[in-house]
Amino acid sequence: MSLELNDVTLTYPDGDGRLTALDRVSLEVPGGGLTAVVGPSGSGKSSLLAVAATLIRPDSGSVAVDGERVEGLAPGRLAELRRSRIGIVFQQPNLLASLTAAEQLQVMAQISGRPPRRARPRALELLEAVGLADQAERRPHQLSGGQRQRVNIARALMNDPAVLLVDEPTSALDHERGAAVVDLIARLTRGQGTATVLVTHDRAHVGAADRVAEVFDGRLRLPAATG
Repeated sequence: MSLELNDVTLTYPDGDGRLTALDRVSLEVPGGGLTAVVGPSGSGKSSLLAVAATLIRPDSGSVAVDGERVEGLAPGRLAELRRSRIGIVFQQPNLLASLTAAEQLQVMAQISGRPPRRARPRALELLEAVGLADQAERRPHQLSGGQRQRVNIARALMNDPAVLLVDEPTSALDHERGAAVVDLIARLTRGQGTATVLVTHDRAHVGAADRVAEVFDGRLRLPAATG
């Protein structure tokens, strides 16, 4: 399990020219490793996450998910890769109001072509892993903000992804709950063996990461090697 971005450049149209969102970015995240990416609003964090999720094709450079390079893949294969090998934790949980916590996860299995009933044991296992075993039959309005975010995390892990991409998971939480969510992501990263990238503007919550990278004006700066 791994994520690799090599010399990735991404630009967007900007009037008569183009705006550089990512400028020759390279990043390698091994399985079981958590890299936090920090930077101010507009620095390129969201663009980096979108490229890593294969939602946007970069102008140049390469992206490899679990050892498979994605450039040149047909749309159908790319969608399959995204469903089966990439888990995304969105900034807002966006849970379905009519479904219980367990059913939120089971739907992910159904999207991947597996019968949701057969997925229930895995759903319950993941809810236990995020500390919500006793909330499996509750619907979103019956859960706190922190609990909904933990369901969001468990849902992203439902299909055993190689890569976990986490977008500002603490933005709607207070400091204590935010710290608990990041600690949970770190623990699950190591336990599930995912290659995890956590994007945040809040440096107060990056202590649980294995390393912290900074994005500024589309350029990624990694910490210097030690030892």
